Amino acid sequence: MTVNDKLKLIGHYYSTRIYANFRGPTHQRGTNSLKFVSLTSFEALQRSLDEHLETVQSLIRTKLSDIEATGEMICAALSNGHKILLCGNGGSAADAQHIAAELVGVYEERHRKSWPAIALTTDTSALTAISNDFGYEAVFERQVTGLAQRGDVLIALSTSGKSPNILRAVKKASELGCQTIGLTGGEGEPLASQCDLSLIVPASRTSRIQEAHITIGHLWCELVDLMVSQ
Repeated sequence: MTVNDKLKLIGHYYSTRIYANFRGPTHQRGTNSLKFVSLTSFEALQRSLDEHLETVQSLIRTKLSDIEATGEMICAALSNGHKILLCGNGGSAADAQHIAAELVGVYEERHRKSWPAIALTTDTSALTAISNDFGYEAVFERQVTGLAQRGDVLIALSTSGKSPNILRAVKKASELGCQTIGLTGGEGEPLASQCDLSLIVPASRTSRIQEAHITIGHLWCELVDLMVSQ
């Protein structure tokens, strides 16, 4: 019997109930150890929002000074004529682009100047050429080599803290005299210890970490508006 057949036996409530399946630690290929947990749509949404709020509250309790310190590093670099580089994979790539867009375009202060920020995740020709010629692990390192200058800030996003291409970009940026900020989650290593400053989101789920990352990005942009745009 397929998973869909089992769901049909449970009932035709796809719009009001969510059926999640989990593989136990003893799952082996060819065996069926799926366990079904039933949640109403409301319960599932409430659980996710509760987790999100808990993560944000934990940021306020334990990471606010780190957010301030990293934000001040960004503001100081921009004030001194340097630029911000950002890199990440997948959802973290989207976050990198989002933060860069807020700095180059506008966050809330519409009359401030445009600040130099480059997401190393947007140039498809460069991404594919570097990946093809040097391997994907060099995709950000190579761009850092060509674009970074002493005094710039590299913001490296990795929810696991283990992405090889992110670690290589940080290493190269440090060699070139850039300052580095690691934005990660969970245990955060080895990325956190390889950056000048780091922010480890106190969460284990990738979705919650990513939500916290963009919240931090917005807080940085708010500091830029407040401190640099005077």
